[in-house]
Amino acid sequence: MSETSGPTELRIFTEPQQGAVYDDLLAVALRAEALGFGAFFRSDHYLGMGTPGLPGPSDAWITLAGLARETSTIRLGTMMTSATFRHPGPLAISVANVDQMSGGRIELGIGAGWFEAEHTKYAIPFPSTRERFDRFEEQLAIITGLWATEGGFDFEGAHYRVTDSPGLPKPVQDPPPVLIGGMGPTRTPALAARYADEFNLPFVDAEAGAAQFARVRAACERLGRDPEDLTYSAALVVCVGRDEAEIARRAAAIGREVGDLRTNGVAGTPAEAIERIADFAAIGARRIYLQVLDLRDLEHLDLIAAEVMPHV
Repeated sequence: MSETSGPTELRIFTEPQQGAVYDDLLAVALRAEALGFGAFFRSDHYLGMGTPGLPGPSDAWITLAGLARETSTIRLGTMMTSATFRHPGPLAISVANVDQMSGGRIELGIGAGWFEAEHTKYAIPFPSTRERFDRFEEQLAIITGLWATEGGFDFEGAHYRVTDSPGLPKPVQDPPPVLIGGMGPTRTPALAARYADEFNLPFVDAEAGAAQFARVRAACERLGRDPEDLTYSAALVVCVGRDEAEIARRAAAIGREVGDLRTNGVAGTPAEAIERIADFAAIGARRIYLQVLDLRDLEHLDLIAAEVMPHV
């Protein structure tokens, strides 16, 4: 890591649609809070990927509401809520409610949605890519507008209409941070520049990430926004062990190959993990979301907190 880059915040990111219950999420969130990780995030998906996902999916905002009351300091959020899942007004209300319940610790990661199968299996409409992005853009305008309004908020779009809304309830934060991510070359950077507090790279290498960060920075400059107003981050799968046997055991537990994890994730020994995080710090990432896939391996979090976190 360069001397000028500053510390990198480590956050925990979970994928409960792969097979988890609320108590699994609570255990990870409480351990992450006790260990000093910056945040606990969860995906917003309704279908497991490559797994039956038993006992079944959980709703992101319902579980975050529970965690808001059972944690006290750690920040909480989604990566990413799909704009296809909820109407913008009710979503703004849900996020405001959970922000109140947490005392102001909520962050809204939101995207256009991409996983068609979970839509067809749970009766959720799945329009074209263009329409999904159009709806996503309108949702961003409405959600941020509702939080900001003193009353009488109006919006007229192709997909949503708001008339004289009071924009209640209000979140504790003014407003909660909005996260946008993705590798789209045009609309994604433009939406991040206009609406996001943080821009996130989804599981790409540092070279591709640097190019996308540059697109986002350029989009900010076109709008007259200081690119440094944004926080830049990356999400990467994590698999750290003290030795090769422990690394292999953790990789097997999540059905992944050690070599692939070393290439594409934060994986290997603590020293290797520190080096990979430094690669992303060098391109401007100030937060790393560590995708923890085995939610029952709490000792994994202990190791990262003890051997990696102090050195990044």
